Amino acid sequence: MPRVRSVENESLLSAALEGLELQKQRIESQIREVRALLGKRPGRVTMDAAPAGAKPARKRQLSAAARKRIAAAQKRRWAEYRKQHASPQES
Repeated sequence: MPRVRSVENESLLSAALEGLELQKQRIESQIREVRALLGKRPGRVTMDAAPAGAKPARKRQLSAAARKRIAAAQKRRWAEYRKQHASPQES
């Protein structure tokens, strides 16, 4: 047999639903505020704030000579590290 809904249960459920709807609206409002704050961080450049004719920043490129100097310096550092931390050879 189906249960008969009482008027008290329906009014209680209606009140609970209204309260939950209010909480949902409050939470959604807070989410919108946080999203707005995330979009407006100080020092952050957005596409809207950039000048119209500005080109995007290009990645700096090293010359071949600079890459060779850096590689040689890194090899020297690793050679020095290996010399200092060499384990004693057992023969």
